Amino acid sequence: MAGRLLKVSSLATAVLASSGFYLYNRQLDLNDLSVIRFGRAAAATAVISYDYLTAFRQVDYGTEDYWEIKSKVHKRSAERLRDLCCANRGTFIKVGQHLGALDYLLPEEYTSTLKVLHSQAPQSSMEEIQQVIREDLGRELSEIFVSFEEKPQGAASLAQVHKAVLHDGRTVAVKVQHPKVQKQSSKDIMVMEVLLKAVHWLFPNFAFMWLVEEAKKNMPLELDFLNEGRNAEKVADMLAHFPFLKVPVIHWDLSTKRILTMEFAEGGQVNDRDYMQRHGINVNEISENLGMIYSEMIFVHGFVHCDPHPGNVLVRRCPQSQKSEIVLLDHGLYQVLQPDFRMDYCRLWQALINGDMSGVERYSRRLGAGDLYPLFACVLTARSWNAVNTGISAVPVTHAEDVEIRTNAALYLPQISDLLNRVPRQMLLLLKTNDLLRGIETTLQTRASSSSFINMSRCCVRAIARHRRSKAQSRRRRLQITLSESVSLWKLSMYELFLWVKGSVVARWLTALLGFLQ
Repeated sequence: MAGRLLKVSSLATAVLASSGFYLYNRQLDLNDLSVIRFGRAAAATAVISYDYLTAFRQVDYGTEDYWEIKSKVHKRSAERLRDLCCANRGTFIKVGQHLGALDYLLPEEYTSTLKVLHSQAPQSSMEEIQQVIREDLGRELSEIFVSFEEKPQGAASLAQVHKAVLHDGRTVAVKVQHPKVQKQSSKDIMVMEVLLKAVHWLFPNFAFMWLVEEAKKNMPLELDFLNEGRNAEKVADMLAHFPFLKVPVIHWDLSTKRILTMEFAEGGQVNDRDYMQRHGINVNEISENLGMIYSEMIFVHGFVHCDPHPGNVLVRRCPQSQKSEIVLLDHGLYQVLQPDFRMDYCRLWQALINGDMSGVERYSRRLGAGDLYPLFACVLTARSWNAVNTGISAVPVTHAEDVEIRTNAALYLPQISDLLNRVPRQMLLLLKTNDLLRGIETTLQTRASSSSFINMSRCCVRAIARHRRSKAQSRRRRLQITLSESVSLWKLSMYELFLWVKGSVVARWLTALLGFLQ
């Protein structure tokens, strides 16, 4: 018996030693092993779940102590989730960034904690970058570039961007995918799906399976940089009539599924007010132009850039014209809106702007909100129900209202979760996009300006008229639709002129003069 035990232990020692020698020679990072990544995710999920299950045993629901403890549990759980994302990297960071952008949908403890993931993305080594370029382009770095900066301009969850100079003297940005992301992403999504199902079993009100469904659909697209290049060209052509929009030109001969080479464009982040002040860039003009770009994408074309966080939206003075420009980067994640969905969405926003409550209910229900349409209207606009009833264009956003909305995100989390599972999948990325744009407007202090509502209304009018013309059977009917569209656009222009005159120096001078004469 002792001899057999000795043989078994000797064999086990030999296996462990040879395994260790193999891993050492391969220089394998333990973080690459699926069992390690799954174990880490399962442990974090178990700790977070246990915390929520046990934290409220000694307090009564709705008391001051209850809400204080709940806030602390949210904070602890968000920190554990952030640490998990940083440890597992790749897809986990991408999903964490997505959650961090949902300011008005998730408790503030989660969004504020997860926002740091935008600045804590991992970096690949220069050796790994050279290997990807060698494998995909079949050449050494020096054969393609005169210079290639080792320090990346920016690192994200899936890739990092380096500044380089081609042999013909052109400066380019080279986006290189992290080498391990492609292999790990499908397994990571499977892990998330298993763990989210387990959490949903423990907490039936927690219904965040839409998160996994979106990751399954979008991750393969985001990992295909050729798809990103095509999106960039499509949106540049689609919005070519906006002289203030810059989309970097793609160098197709130096691009593959894992490498995207494009024109290099410098600028400051769109939420950097100090940069704009130093360069004489008008903050209100930038905010209005960004709103025009997104209104056109959403309402008129239904082809929407869904990742407008500040690192992907730069502002600058155009080197040629010296006029203000918006540079739109990272075109991997787009949402294509179906025509019927887009028309209902247009009409819903028209109703919200005008305070048409029957229209708000009708089109919210058509978009899947059901009896939760009041919550849906508040989530979509990030406004209180009182402001929605009055018409969101007529009531300015106050700090108290903003605090109320953020507080309600925590109070109504189960209902919000239910709502997100009801609405069409197209709506989910739009809600994220809305929250990101609102975050930019809040930083720039241009939230809910009258010009943004006028621009949205214009795009809604144009989109609905175009859709109706496509369905019209006769030339006469198409002419009627065009005339009606022209009248509506003219009314909006007159209203815009009225607001400009009302707020101008001349108006203030006339008001003062009339007051003096009386």
